[in-house]
Amino acid sequence: MGYKLQIPTGYYPQLNIQETEQAIKLIKDFFELSLSSELRLRRITAPLFVKKGSGINDDLSGIERPVTFPIKEMNDAEAEIVHSLAKWKRLALAQLGIETGYGVYTDMNALRPDEVFSNIHSIYVDQWDWERVVVKEERTIDFLKYIVTKIYGILRRVEYVVYERYPEIKPVLPEDITFVHTQELAEQFPNLSPNERETEAAKKYGAIFVIGIGAELPGGKKHDGRAPDYDDWSTETENGQKGLNGDIVLWNPVLEKAFEISSMGIRVDKNALNKQLALEGAEDRKELMWHKMLLNDELPLSIGGGIGQSRLCMFLLKKAHIGEIQTSIWPEEMIEECKRGNIPILF
Repeated sequence: MGYKLQIPTGYYPQLNIQETEQAIKLIKDFFELSLSSELRLRRITAPLFVKKGSGINDDLSGIERPVTFPIKEMNDAEAEIVHSLAKWKRLALAQLGIETGYGVYTDMNALRPDEVFSNIHSIYVDQWDWERVVVKEERTIDFLKYIVTKIYGILRRVEYVVYERYPEIKPVLPEDITFVHTQELAEQFPNLSPNERETEAAKKYGAIFVIGIGAELPGGKKHDGRAPDYDDWSTETENGQKGLNGDIVLWNPVLEKAFEISSMGIRVDKNALNKQLALEGAEDRKELMWHKMLLNDELPLSIGGGIGQSRLCMFLLKKAHIGEIQTSIWPEEMIEECKRGNIPILF
């Protein structure tokens, strides 16, 4: 059994399958409109695949393999199914000529075949990917916190809309989100793994934003991996801490653990890109199209991120498995275990 599965004791869905589908539409419609208006983002259409070797696709933590296929009419040139759109969105900002203070968002669908199946992981990924143009003066930790607070406010509003429609689903999010740096978590919980640290902090505060993911901690280890060419995780901010990026992590009362809902950050400028490529031994990427454009000042400074659609619905509807929200492929053994645990996953 290669997957990881947790069956909450006494679990029973609060909404049946038909009600769940209606609630998913309610959440997605309201959240999308709120995100667009709050951050001043224009909806655009996302690519399902990009040309291999362009540098546009994201390699996430650096080990995930993209799905590739040949294109017959282009002499079998290879294309890749996207992992996410962190770098593509910045290209879109330049192509569309988006002004400072405005941005774009898109409905992203991706495949990540190297994911380990679990309650919250599927090989199918659906998220809202967004990107907004900033100026140099906004590349600060304070501006990052300002945007995170806006997004968290949207989460709480959607949670209330769900409660209004389905009173049996009670709101649980705290009024404010708490900001914590990976270095602080390491100091507070030196004997715990990064996931365990997040769980302790999320349990205490209800909602946290974990800053500095991708940078080395004082002990030489990382809290978690992050690709070197989209988020800025190396810029020093305050108290010797590094990073202008992070994750929104909520306390999930159904699974009783930390629950990541969004990965985001201020994106690399030329200096951060050069530094992070050197740190990761990936300087050969400077020869790729996208990286050349950034180094030649052809792409705007930006902030952006991804917000999991199925993850958000799973959290707000108090579901135990992401398969209760999205249709995907699951191991037969997992499907049977879920049936025994009153978890009706879709397949």
